[in-house]
Amino acid sequence: MKFVTEFRDPVAARALIKEITALAKDQPPRKFMEVCGGHTHAIYRHGIETLLPESIEMVHGPGCPVCVIPMGRIDDAIAVASREGVTMCCFGDMMRVPGGKSTLLEAKANGADVRIVYSPLDALAIAEREPDREVVFLAVGFETTAPSTAVTAMQARERKVSNFSIFCNHVTIVPPVKAILDSPGMSLDGFLGPGHVSTVIGTGPYEFVPREYGLPLVAAGFEPVDILQGVAMLLRQLAEGRCEVENQYKRVVRDGGNTAALKILGQVFTIRPHFEWRGLGFIAQSALALNEDFAEFDAELKFEVPGVRVADPKACQCGEVLKGAIRPWECKVFGSACTPETPIGTCMVSSEGACAAYFNYGRFRAKTRIPVTST
Repeated sequence: MKFVTEFRDPVAARALIKEITALAKDQPPRKFMEVCGGHTHAIYRHGIETLLPESIEMVHGPGCPVCVIPMGRIDDAIAVASREGVTMCCFGDMMRVPGGKSTLLEAKANGADVRIVYSPLDALAIAEREPDREVVFLAVGFETTAPSTAVTAMQARERKVSNFSIFCNHVTIVPPVKAILDSPGMSLDGFLGPGHVSTVIGTGPYEFVPREYGLPLVAAGFEPVDILQGVAMLLRQLAEGRCEVENQYKRVVRDGGNTAALKILGQVFTIRPHFEWRGLGFIAQSALALNEDFAEFDAELKFEVPGVRVADPKACQCGEVLKGAIRPWECKVFGSACTPETPIGTCMVSSEGACAAYFNYGRFRAKTRIPVTST
């Protein structure tokens, strides 16, 4: 399969590990953050962390859109879903995300009309088929999924679907990265930039990382060779005294991004002044809301939303995991009280969550180095 098998080539992977080992030999220990949850799962699914030199540490960032949704926003969604005559549509991984007292799955069991969809356009189709229902789409995701929500809002207006609205929780990638870099005690040597988000926004928005913080960033893909090449590019920059944004994922990511998608985002959304992130608190200008032209489709204006902040469970350390401050297995409830079957935090619920990655791929302790042979 073109653009897949060649990026899983074991010969290429061994060559990159050899290069990484040579580059790391003459450098101090390095800590790189993979921003995207997709990278975290790829790293642990393929055992990449066990192949890297001991001096290379990979930590995870806040790039899982489900994981960063605070509990209060889930409670708001449940409050809307529980109203008479309302149908709440969401992606499957939102069903079990815990709110303060419940989940959307439990709300459904208690009689709320909550349905799984695979696209916001599916929710719009439901609204057209069932005009007597108020259909709400629970929108989540970074700039990767926001264009599909924007297109759906445009379609709803064009087709005059008045019983459709959007509960918008779309977030943007740059502000949380900056918040992490500004966190006290945070020490990083570089970033693997998110591949999927970069297909939309390009690489330009990351220029603040080398300019303001003196750290390299490489936008990388999600196959093993992608990730290894990204790490090698970071080490090569540091070895050569360079500090810049590079694009490893050139087969998908254009430096200028997807201009058509960016145009649609500008037509439909506006930036929220503040938005709460799980584990990171309120971050200025870090999320999207429907603008005035599309206010008729804003569920937060159509329905009464409680808007109450809910503190995370004391036993859950998702916040520290999202900031890369601790590894999932260092959380006191990881793998015991908190499992994919009985999740306490969002990092264990989401298919892109770091805790789910560690649990599903058996990483319950510090990595064990696996020597790589030349054969």
